[in-house]
Amino acid sequence: KRKSGRGKFGMSNSKYGFVMKTIIFPRKETWSEILKRPTQTVKEIETTVNKIFEDVQKNGDSAIMKFTEQFDKVLLSSLQVTQEEIKMAVQSVSNELKEAILLAAGNIEKFHSAQKTEKVYKETMQGVVCWQEKKPIQKVGLYIPGGTAPLFSTVLMLAIPAKIAGCKEIILCSPPNKEGEIANEILYAASLCGVTKIYKVGGIQAISGLTFGTETIPKVYKIFGPGNQFVTVAKQIATKFGVAIDMPAGPSELLVMADDSANPSFVASDLLSQAEHGADSQVILVSASKKTIENVSIELKKQLEELPRKEIAIKAIENSISILVQNSEEALDLINKYAPEHFIVCTKNDNFFVDGIINAGSVFIGNYTPESAGDYASGTNHTLPTNGYSKAYSGVNLDSFTKSITFQEISKIGIQNIGPSIELMAEAEGLQAHKNAVTLRLKELKSC
Repeated sequence: KRKSGRGKFGMSNSKYGFVMKTIIFPRKETWSEILKRPTQTVKEIETTVNKIFEDVQKNGDSAIMKFTEQFDKVLLSSLQVTQEEIKMAVQSVSNELKEAILLAAGNIEKFHSAQKTEKVYKETMQGVVCWQEKKPIQKVGLYIPGGTAPLFSTVLMLAIPAKIAGCKEIILCSPPNKEGEIANEILYAASLCGVTKIYKVGGIQAISGLTFGTETIPKVYKIFGPGNQFVTVAKQIATKFGVAIDMPAGPSELLVMADDSANPSFVASDLLSQAEHGADSQVILVSASKKTIENVSIELKKQLEELPRKEIAIKAIENSISILVQNSEEALDLINKYAPEHFIVCTKNDNFFVDGIINAGSVFIGNYTPESAGDYASGTNHTLPTNGYSKAYSGVNLDSFTKSITFQEISKIGIQNIGPSIELMAEAEGLQAHKNAVTLRLKELKSC
């Protein structure tokens, strides 16, 4: 049951009250309830999203400008970032940060380049040849969150594989600050990675602009990138208008599985690294050790006091929980039920969880693999499915920017070998024209 007092499993703070709630040995039938994300339902958000979509579809740039002024508190004279703005931004980024970004970009490029696959070619029977080739999606839209933390790292995660895949147009949208500018680091990363055009627009209005196209913003074929709950729903609604999306990637989340072999300080730092993303983020600690939960709680409180984004982290932690389980088997079942975006495992038997995890966006193994490594520089992609969608969705990868086209070629011998079976199947389904398409060819061959 959920602890409700200031006991050894309740963490308190003089200003904020409880920070991390702990649930002890929850029954399996309660898992769905305790593992709920702190998000609004789609229905609560859809009305707002639909109104903005309708306005942007009808009024284009003027609607984009209006909503940018309403939500971002800035009146823009133009939406597109100029080459001069990009040049000035590049000059403003420190050499030290440029070197760090280049290191990260190099690792991301290496890992995503390694994901290229050869053409699949197979003669399925004599005279019947089939093959599959991957082709780039020509026009892609990248959404880069700004808000309280401009995520220039997301530019690397999306633009690099788009470029490797061969996408012709790479369109980037990011919300402007109150001075009407996009962060220098975002513009530097975009220029580094081959982004085609950059627009000062965020939120629902950015997604709707990419969906319909405006006088300034091009319509794209697929939209990528994380965002808040409104952006997530906007992306889902975009699919109703024929635009594909990478996945429903909403507020960030992390689950850590730890035992007494884990360093409590490291675990706490990982939990807080995700909690500081936003007030609607969620972090979960799972352990079969009371001592581990106690020690991590102490470290959480200690480290929380030092965070510049403490106010945001506190709100996320209040939506988060520690769960004491009976054993590793129960822990694994619970983790697969939750299907975390990020999953850190730090136990005496990591392989049990590595081999057994089915539902997770990205997995981090051992005391020295912080989640922030994947967020920035190890090479894996940090655009991952949240809100339980890792049960069915993969994180962004090279294939996300391509589509597979199948080809087939049948020779005269091939149609004679396969034709009679096609005729029988088509007739059984009552599709006479399908049968005739084969029969006419077979008759011609017989008459030769």
